[in-house]
Amino acid sequence: MIARRALLAAAGAVLAAPALAFPDRPVTMIIPYGAGGSNDVLGRAMAPEMAAFLGQPVVVENRPGAGGNIGAAFVAQQARPDGHTLLFTASGLASSVSLSQLAFDPVRDLAPVAGVGAIPSVLVVPPNSPIRSFQEFLAAARRGNLNYGSSGPGTGTHLGMELLAAEAGIQLTHVPYRGGSAAIYTDLIAGRLDAMLDILGAGAARARQGQARALGVTSAERVAEFGDIPTVAEQGLPRFAFATWFGFFAHAGTPPAALARLEQAAARAIATPAIQQRLREGGAIPIPADAAGFGAYFREDVERWAALLRAGRIQRLTE
Repeated sequence: MIARRALLAAAGAVLAAPALAFPDRPVTMIIPYGAGGSNDVLGRAMAPEMAAFLGQPVVVENRPGAGGNIGAAFVAQQARPDGHTLLFTASGLASSVSLSQLAFDPVRDLAPVAGVGAIPSVLVVPPNSPIRSFQEFLAAARRGNLNYGSSGPGTGTHLGMELLAAEAGIQLTHVPYRGGSAAIYTDLIAGRLDAMLDILGAGAARARQGQARALGVTSAERVAEFGDIPTVAEQGLPRFAFATWFGFFAHAGTPPAALARLEQAAARAIATPAIQQRLREGGAIPIPADAAGFGAYFREDVERWAALLRAGRIQRLTE
């Protein structure tokens, strides 16, 4: 009887005890790309800001490969669904739903946490290129077969250019590389590539340094920090807009309270002066930041690429 009373008392104490605060140990931020890229740099800048709010370290772990899908699959399939593993990824996740053979469903298996921002690209040509404007680029593409470099099949530098080509009704030859730096520093600056999409902040800096020539920004409107560069839209393709977004996801089974706490941490980090300055310098434009709004934004982007695939504008990637 005493033992039974003791068990009942212990059970009652457990039921009465408050749930453990989240997080109760370090949070791992999975970045599904290599070190040094824009996703990695931004994620590492946000990690300490989020840690300050969460009261636990946020440890960055790179898991690159397959265009970001290896790291995303880890969070969706292998990470414990308790909120202590967070995915910080980019817009390639949305196109992968249609273009890649995935062992997981990003829409079903990942829970949107927060949108951070979207960074437009800038169309650049070599500094010694005879092409001096976007209209000249279109004319050259219609006369002959221009090529362009990318950081790999399925990446933003590939899909964004294919989106542009489809909108303009031109054909371009894709030359994929293992990373954007190799394409830019090895062949674009040297003039062995005809064109490339570069992330806005870095591309504009290269243009100002004379390493490339900027022809047009891919956002719908000019970006304040880079207002001297006209948009592609205002130069003949009024419906064209493309940007690489960044955002946080967690395992779909993560408890709502943990998701809410992570959403708050991301919002606090984004609002800090250091992150705001970094986003401005990169030419970032706003996207829905709250989990619900970002989730809708993500699903719309998934459908955007699915529609292009159905229309035959883009093709599934070969393994």
